[in-house]
Amino acid sequence: MAIKHVVALLILAAIWGGSFIFMRVAAPEFGIYVLVAIRTLLATCVLLPILIIMGGVRQIYRYWVPIALVGMANTAVPFVLFNYSSLHLEAGVNAILNATAPMFGALFAWLWLGDKLTKSAITGLAVGFVGVAIISQQKLGEGDISFLPIVTALLATMGYGLAASMMKKWLQGVKPLVVATGSQALATVMLAPFALATLPDTMPSLNAWFNAIALAVAGTGIAYILYFKLIADIGPAKAITVAYLVPLFGIIWGIIFLREHLSLQTIMGGLMILFGVALTTGVVNAIQKKPLRRRVKGA
Repeated sequence: MAIKHVVALLILAAIWGGSFIFMRVAAPEFGIYVLVAIRTLLATCVLLPILIIMGGVRQIYRYWVPIALVGMANTAVPFVLFNYSSLHLEAGVNAILNATAPMFGALFAWLWLGDKLTKSAITGLAVGFVGVAIISQQKLGEGDISFLPIVTALLATMGYGLAASMMKKWLQGVKPLVVATGSQALATVMLAPFALATLPDTMPSLNAWFNAIALAVAGTGIAYILYFKLIADIGPAKAITVAYLVPLFGIIWGIIFLREHLSLQTIMGGLMILFGVALTTGVVNAIQKKPLRRRVKGA
């Protein structure tokens, strides 16, 4: 992987890690649904002009039903659920729980698409969910929150995993930017009634607006463009490694900007989740095979 791609992965991870900060600051003032609607609307405004230039708008009309379903599973519902959990959980904890998405992706691909689950992947799922249990026990032990925010965060990542199988099943051959733009636009339509019904009583502060705009433009619009560029340049298998970096930045930004403190137990649970994801997605096996290939070449 070239240096420029490593830098791009770090930038993308930093942006997505920051998204949990933006949600934590903006959600209390905007409300759950209004913040998501702003996020999807502004993200559409960022992505749509690029898609128009590329001439891909017609594909949205052609595949609008599956794109709408992906928009519900990958955008509307998860964004709402993460907004709710951000009201109760630290940004760093949400960033860690977000890393379970590839595990759910592998599970849905096995259940729905018939993809194989290796022994390593099954072990990874078990290890990852033990990590979730450790974090859950820690948060419940603090006594000030219920299990519900953790469940909503996991349901959000479950939606991401389901959406991956949806795209593989229904949208193969459709440009990723078409799916991204269409899903954001259609999610905005779905969320509009809920947002209009829950408008805040007072105008949110400038700080809340700044975080909402940053969440939409950087955390969704720019991040999607960067992610799809990485997929095109280095392939999806390497691009997905950004999932291992997002929790790191989520924790760092939470400590710097929100003065969060994560316990050793939470960090250990996070490490188990990341190790579980590495096993489930085959990253560990790939790393183990590389030295063998080099020895064969040198023989």
